[in-house]
Order: sequence, then C-alpha cells, then structure tokens
Amino acid sequence: MSSKDAPKPKPPALVGGAPPRVLIIQAPYYADIVAGLREGATAILRDAGAPFDVMDVAGAFELAPAIRLIVGQDRHGYAGYVALGCVIRGETDHYDFICAAAMQGLMQVSLDHGLALGAGLLTVDSLAQAWARAGADGHNKGAEAAVACLKQINVARRHAVGLHGG
Repeated sequence: MSSKDAPKPKPPALVGGAPPRVLIIQAPYYADIVAGLREGATAILRDAGAPFDVMDVAGAFELAPAIRLIVGQDRHGYAGYVALGCVIRGETDHYDFICAAAMQGLMQVSLDHGLALGAGLLTVDSLAQAWARAGADGHNKGAEAAVACLKQINVARRHAVGLHGG
C-alpha cells in the first residue's frame, strides 16, 4: 500500500490513566524533511492530549542507542518514543548499511525494553520521495509513527489492567 492509498492518520482514543508523555527523538540531517515529520507527529500528539519533548541526535544510526541511553536513565517517565529521521540513497552502499542498522536497532531496543516505539525513519531514493512522506497533505510518516506509538501505549495499558479488544 502506498502512502497515497493509506487513510490519513488520526490519534487513537487513549486507554486509562493520565495522558502519556512521549519523547520525539530525531536525526535532523535533512532538517526540512525531519521538520515536516516532526510537525506531523506533534499534531497527532497534541490532538491526543499527550505531552511530549523533542531531542536531537547526530544521525539515523544514533536513534536507537540514544533511546537505549534514555531508557537506562529515564527520570522523565516517558510512556513512548517516536523516532524520526531520513536517509536518502547516495552513490555508495553506505545507505544500505545505515538503513538496516538503524531500523534493526530501533526494533531491538523496542523488543529488549518493551517500549512503545513509533518508527518514522524514512529510507528513500530521493528528496522527492522524502517530501511525499513528510508533507502536510495528511500522508505524513511522522504522524503515522506517532499514531503507532500511541496505539502501542494503549496495548501496554490494556494489558496492565486486563482489558481486551479494540
């Protein structure tokens, strides 16, 4: 399914408790693209009533290690994380290594620590493809990552209180 075919992201109704605090961690190498992703994510979080913080890291490769460092020292009570960044294919195979390592790192840190994590890391061939996924037209991968994070928080909350279903 392409982004154009997908429904526009909407925040889910949150399950029980206080609004969840979320950390948006971003790799702003392509600053304008990542700003578009962040705008999509923050719109969803605001609509859901979820407070959030934003933190920059050097690049896509550093997203997962930074989340791991924060989880190990978390004094802010983050219920979830949204990772944002963009890697555009260049002339070497560096792209393949960074994309694979960054995505595997995000999955691993999420699994190892039971995190609600929305991944909004674009891995694209061109700036045009990145803009198609970071624009304000409603098909924004940052917004989709925020929705995924909130839905994962709902899964955790439902499990914690023994709720089941939609």
